[in-house]
Amino acid sequence: MAGAGGQTVGIILAGGRGERAKPITLESADYIRSKALIPFAGRRLVEWVIDSCREQGIRRFYVVAQGLENRSQIKLLLGHGERYGVEIQYSRARFDRYNVGSGAATLHNLEQWDLDDQALVLPVDSIFEFSLSELECTHRENGALVTVAAVARSPLEVAGKYGVIQAEPSGLVGGFVEKPGLERLRELFPQSAGAEDHGMVPTNAGMYLVDCRRLRAAARDPELMRHAHQRLDWGRELLPWLVDHGLPVAAHHIARLGDLGNVEDYLGTLRDVLGGGYPQMDRLMTRPHNEEPRYWIDRTSLETRDEIVGTTLAEKISSGSVVIGPGVRIGRHVEIGPGVRMEYTDIGDGAEVREGSRLSRAACGESSVIGPYAEITDSYLGPMVEIQSERRRPVRLQDFSAVGDGAHLWPGTQLSGVRIYPRLRVPAISNLPAGTHITSSDDILRWV
Repeated sequence: MAGAGGQTVGIILAGGRGERAKPITLESADYIRSKALIPFAGRRLVEWVIDSCREQGIRRFYVVAQGLENRSQIKLLLGHGERYGVEIQYSRARFDRYNVGSGAATLHNLEQWDLDDQALVLPVDSIFEFSLSELECTHRENGALVTVAAVARSPLEVAGKYGVIQAEPSGLVGGFVEKPGLERLRELFPQSAGAEDHGMVPTNAGMYLVDCRRLRAAARDPELMRHAHQRLDWGRELLPWLVDHGLPVAAHHIARLGDLGNVEDYLGTLRDVLGGGYPQMDRLMTRPHNEEPRYWIDRTSLETRDEIVGTTLAEKISSGSVVIGPGVRIGRHVEIGPGVRMEYTDIGDGAEVREGSRLSRAACGESSVIGPYAEITDSYLGPMVEIQSERRRPVRLQDFSAVGDGAHLWPGTQLSGVRIYPRLRVPAISNLPAGTHITSSDDILRWV
């Protein structure tokens, strides 16, 4: 049964492979980490999901995993929830073959766990700013089988990327359109025509409050059972099927959704979080070290001396040698050299940022090393990346470049919108077309 007293339980869909987020989801060229374990603002993404839901009263979670690596990685981190003050149970491996899409995985596992009460179904590649109590209120008032969390977005932002919701005058959902183009959006929402940057469109946020008993009953329909054994995604198939068959589906607008499914969205969401755009995460983070400009620096890093001038980070900030702008988080035992400037940047534990470097809207993984006078803008660096920058030959990364775990870049490298896969040693290169993926040494030879 679901949580004691009919409390809402959480169902975390964590079986996706994270193809769009490469190289963030890669530990090596042929070893992909679970999306649940994507590092984000000092923790793994699934930890933020667990904590934010626990703060709103959810104490029992069910994790739908997929395959040996995905399941073992998540279980090694979360265990059975003891560290987080919750209970966690995992889908059984023998049911993996039935998890053909997010909708199918949900339906099969509702039966496996014999859930009859209310559940909040969550993806693991997003963060949400929402009120569970308000979502539950909308669900009750509409007598809904499923209530979809909706986020308002501009048509330009939606086109070709997000599923949209068509509401009926009754307040229930009349239909769904999966990732329509801009012209189709103008037909569906004429009020937004000619105002693509301002007219807002309701989109499916990928989070669902469900009546487990009634959804299980609906899933016994032979047609839906057939879909659930072939291919059944929540957005593309399950929700449209429920609406087409007259089952009540409601929509509830939430404050915000932060997508982390690709490099651009990851960095945009990180900037918004560090900038204070997600109050729930704000409350879960430690209190800022400084309020204006607002930034977080662990005490151990403030006390760490750099190897060039031998002063602590606290001393360098006080003297103005290092300038920390708004939205910066610096983890434990980080070494920062003189002349460093940074804003809206996350620095992982044990990293080193050498003298004269400039970082803006960037993420630097644990134990990464950024050489002198590097310029890192709108870019992601994985754990143990080494940027071998020099004053006369600085490394410059920009426009949503990403460097995978353990990769090394030589002095003089200049990349714009390029992805480097893990553990590669990349000589000085520049002028690669945006969108290039360097996945192997053969790719390096092709471009050098």
